[in-house]
Amino acid sequence: MDSEVLEFDIGLGGVGSGREGDEGVDDEDMDDSPLPVTIGNTGSGEIYLPEGDLSDLEPYEGMEFESEEAAKAFYNSYARRVGFSTRVSSSRRSRRDGAIIQRQFVCAKEGFRNLNEKRTKDREIKRPRTVTRVGCKASLSVKMQDSGKWVVSGFVKEHNHELVPPDQVHCLRSHRQISGPAKTLIDTLQAAGMGPRRIMSALIKEYGGISKVGFTEVDCRNYMRNNRQRSLEGDIQLLLDYLRQMHAENPNFFYAVQGDDDQSVSNVFWADPKARANYTYFGDTVTFDTTYRSNRYRLPFAPFTGVNHHGQPVLFGCAFLINESEASFIWLFNTWLTAMSGRPPVSITTDHDAVIRSAITQVFPETRHRFCKWHIFKKCQEKLSHVFLKYPNFEAEFHKCVNLTESIEEFESCWLSLVDRYELRDHEWLQTIYHARRQWVPVYLRDTFFAEMSITQRSDSMNSYFDGYVNASTNLSQFFKLYEKALESRNEKEVKADYDTMNTSPVLKTPSPMERQASELYTRKLFMRFQEELVGTLTFTASKADDDGEIITYQVAKFGEDHKAYYVKFNVLEMKASCSCQMFEFSGLLCRHILAVFRVTNVLTLPSHYILKRWTRNAKSSVILEERANDVYTNYLESHTVRYNTLRHEVFKFIDEGAQSVDTYNVAMIALQDAAKRVAVATKNDGKTTLMNGRMRTKTEANRAISINANHQVVSSQPLSEDDMDKKIRELTNELEFASRKCEVYRANLLSVLKDIEDHKLQLSIKVQNIKISMKDSL
Repeated sequence: MDSEVLEFDIGLGGVGSGREGDEGVDDEDMDDSPLPVTIGNTGSGEIYLPEGDLSDLEPYEGMEFESEEAAKAFYNSYARRVGFSTRVSSSRRSRRDGAIIQRQFVCAKEGFRNLNEKRTKDREIKRPRTVTRVGCKASLSVKMQDSGKWVVSGFVKEHNHELVPPDQVHCLRSHRQISGPAKTLIDTLQAAGMGPRRIMSALIKEYGGISKVGFTEVDCRNYMRNNRQRSLEGDIQLLLDYLRQMHAENPNFFYAVQGDDDQSVSNVFWADPKARANYTYFGDTVTFDTTYRSNRYRLPFAPFTGVNHHGQPVLFGCAFLINESEASFIWLFNTWLTAMSGRPPVSITTDHDAVIRSAITQVFPETRHRFCKWHIFKKCQEKLSHVFLKYPNFEAEFHKCVNLTESIEEFESCWLSLVDRYELRDHEWLQTIYHARRQWVPVYLRDTFFAEMSITQRSDSMNSYFDGYVNASTNLSQFFKLYEKALESRNEKEVKADYDTMNTSPVLKTPSPMERQASELYTRKLFMRFQEELVGTLTFTASKADDDGEIITYQVAKFGEDHKAYYVKFNVLEMKASCSCQMFEFSGLLCRHILAVFRVTNVLTLPSHYILKRWTRNAKSSVILEERANDVYTNYLESHTVRYNTLRHEVFKFIDEGAQSVDTYNVAMIALQDAAKRVAVATKNDGKTTLMNGRMRTKTEANRAISINANHQVVSSQPLSEDDMDKKIRELTNELEFASRKCEVYRANLLSVLKDIEDHKLQLSIKVQNIKISMKDSL
C-alpha cells in the first residue's frame, strides 16, 4: 500500500445558517460535521437507501462497496434504521497523489467537546450550545483496495447512550435533507406568501407524516431565508440606483450603505427631506418597525416612524437589513441619528429582540426603550396556544392584568396570582417576558412620553406606516412603486386632516372657556380627545385630601366609587398639577382627574405649560413664541385665576392660625375688618378700571398720563424737596411700567398677526394640494 498521511476532517456544516440569535438556526450538534447523504455527483439530493437485502443488513468486516460514497450512504441508512446520527471523523490520504484511501464514520456523539479550542476560547459565547458528545465508540472504518473498491476494516456496534425511536429519527442532523421535489414545493408556497409553519403543515399532509418529510421546520425556515438573501443579492443594485437618483435630484436626500469585509453590500439606510423635516417637529417618540424582517415577508425592510399632530403615522427613514448582527444594528442606529441631526428621541419602541435591545442601549443610552406590547400579545397566542384552548378565560385575564392595573404593586400581585392559578410559574417564555416587564407593561412606562392616547387600545400610529402597500408577496423590484404610493397616500391624509382642522369648527359641549381655548389650539383629532376628558370631569368629584402649605393633594373619583380614586397634587402658585394616572406624561394631554381639580379650583383656561406644541394646529409653524401670548383676554383670565387662588390659599392659612385661640381670633378679626376697609377704599378709588389699548388701566394711571406733560415743565423749574423727588421717582417708575405693559400689548398684537400669516400660508398650501389632486384625478 502507498505511504499515507493521517488527516482529520472536523469541520462545521449544516442545513442552514443565520445571524446569531435567529430562532431559525438549529443548535443541535453544531460542533459536528453532518454526513453527506448523496451518491457521487448525481445532484438528486435523494437519500441513498440500499436495495434488496442490503437494507436489513448490519455492517461487518470485509463488506465491500463500489465507492466511498456508497459506504457513507449505507452506514447512514443503517444509522437511520437503528436510531443515531453519523459524521465523518478522520481520513488518510496517499502521500503519492493525495487521494483519500481510508475513512472513518462515527456516531455523532463520539468523543468530547474541546472547550480549550481557540475558536471557543478567544471569543465570548453569547448563546452556549448543549453538550452532545458523550464519548460513544460506535464507528465504521473503510479502506480502498487496489481494485478501487472499498472494504470495511472495522465496525463497532455498541453505543453508550440511548438510541432515538423511529418517530423522532428525522430530527437527527445526518438524516435531515430537503429533497428536490420538496424544494420545488417550498419555493412555490413561499412565492404565494406562506410562512414556514404553514408550508411545513402542507408538506406533512403531502408526505403523510413529519417522519416522512425528512427535515424539520428549522430547516425549512433556513432554506427560505437563504432563498430570500440570494434573490436580494441580485436586486440590491436596483435599490442603490434608485437612492443615487433621488440624491442627485435633491442633495438633502440622505442615504448610506454598510459594506461587509468583502466589500459586498450589507445594509442600506435612507431618509428623504420630508422625513428629516418631520423629525424636527415630531421626533420625541419613535417606532422602529421590524415586522417585515420575518420569513413571511420577502423583504428585510425596517422603517423608522413616529406620530404627527393628527395622531397619524409619519416616516423618519427606512432601512434594508441583509445582515442582522448587533454590529449592523449599531451602524444603522448611528447612521439614522446622523441623518436626524444627532438629536436622539425621548422614547423608542421596537419588537422584543435581544440584539436590537443591546444596540439601542449602546447608541441611545438616555432614550427610554419599550418593547411593542401588541407584538408580545401576538407572540403570546403562539407560545400559550395550549393554555388558551384549555382555559377560555385566560386571555382576557392576561390582558386585564397587563392593561388595567393602576400601580406596580397591583400588577405584581395580579401577575403572581395569574401564573399560580393556571400553573404557569415555570413557563419559560412567560418568565422571559416577566423579567423584561419594565420595558413593555404600561404601568412601568407611564412616566415617559410615547404619544399614545389610550393604554388599552392600539393606536393607529402604532400600525405599520406601509400597511396595505408592502405585503408577503412584495419583492424588491415592486417595492419602489409601492413605497412612493404609500408616501403619497400618507401625505394626502395629512393634508386632508389639516384642511378639516382649519376650515371646520368643532361642536362645543360645555360653556367652559378652557374648551373654547383648546378648540382653537389643538388639531381636530386631538381636540376631540381632550373634549372627551373635559366632559368626563362631570362624573368626577375632587375633594381635598392634604395641604402642606405649598402643594394641595386632591382625591378624585367617580361619584360613588371612592375605592377607585386617583390623587392629584396641585401647586396653586405655579399652576402645576400631577396625577397618579400619569396620562399627561404618557400622552401629552391632561387627564380628566387634573381637569376636575382645575374645575373646583376655578382654573378657567389651560396653563401654557400644558399645551404641547406638537399637538397643536401650528405644530409645524416657525413661530416659536408661546401661542397664548397673542390672546389678552386669555391672559386676563389666567391672571385673575392666579390672583383668586393665591388669595384663597393665603386666607385659608390665616383662618387656620387665627382660630387657634381666643387671642389670635380677636387679632385676626381686627385685621380682617381693617383689610376689608382698605379693599373697599381701593375698589372705590383706584380699583375702578378701564380697558385702553387692550390693557387693564386704573383711573389714577389715566389721570397721571393726562397731567404728566403739563406738570413736567413747572416741576423741573423749581428746586425739589426730598419728598417731591421720591414722588417724581414713583411717577417715572409708573410711567416706565405703563410703557412696558404697552409693549406687551404690541407684542401680543404682533404675534396675532404672525399667527394669521401662518394660518393663511397653511390654507394656501392646502388649496395648492387640492388643486394638484384635482388635476391628477382629471388626467
